[in-house]
Amino acid sequence: MTNILSGRDIAQKIIDENLKPRVEKLKKKSLPSTPIGGIQPKLVVILIGEHPASASYVKQKEKFAAQAGIISDVRRFDTSITEADVLKEIEGINNDDAIHGVIVQLPIPDHISVEKVLRKIDPRKDVDGFTPTNVGKLFLGEECLQSCTPKGIIMMLDSAGVKIEGKNAVVIGRSNIVGKPISGLLINRNATVTTCHRHTSNLDEHLKNADILVVAVGKPKFITGDKLKKGCVVIDVGINRQEDGTLCGDVDFESAKDVASLITPVPGGVGPMTVVSLIENTIKSAEA
Repeated sequence: MTNILSGRDIAQKIIDENLKPRVEKLKKKSLPSTPIGGIQPKLVVILIGEHPASASYVKQKEKFAAQAGIISDVRRFDTSITEADVLKEIEGINNDDAIHGVIVQLPIPDHISVEKVLRKIDPRKDVDGFTPTNVGKLFLGEECLQSCTPKGIIMMLDSAGVKIEGKNAVVIGRSNIVGKPISGLLINRNATVTTCHRHTSNLDEHLKNADILVVAVGKPKFITGDKLKKGCVVIDVGINRQEDGTLCGDVDFESAKDVASLITPVPGGVGPMTVVSLIENTIKSAEA
């Protein structure tokens, strides 16, 4: 019988057993700049516009932040905000020692450069792990604030006792947010990694060789069970809304669940792990 790899359960365990105690320890510390009350980890989320998916994601971040005991400050702006004003807001956050992490919730309006926004964030407060400094350190295997979804995937695999070293890992998708960094993290853990994309001509051959499969392409039920290696571990990063309003992943769960040894559901799989990684990065920044 297939084991469902529940991101919700793993994330909650991490909050209760790891994050809460670390926050309590920080609160008991006393620094010259914080003589009373110790260090209170604080995350600022910049939300521009009313994108429904973004609003839902931010709400989950606020929930996890509260459970872990950190401050979550969501700063909402209209889509008419100028690029200059966004950059000025980030500069103020960079210079505020009481703030330990900042993210700009994507997507943002077209008139604002994502590249300029990300490069403006102080890498020490880049808890999304998107700045060139942190991305570069991730691929070099150096200590850094890692991209949240890839980091969450590794935490999930470790929690489930999945051996990564020496395994054949196949990543489908090469985005800067998931595909590329998870390939880098798996390589750093001594997996043999194949990164596939829309120009890959022999995808089925790679799938049949995958001990660990990570799918992040944004195509509903793109991978079916008959394509998988028996006993593989399937990490489904995709989240797609179907015609009936329900959500599904990039993997056809029903056909894959009896082939895989472990598989993440959608929703409730990778999503919560992404958020708990964000909270962990904020705490890590505060500790530093």
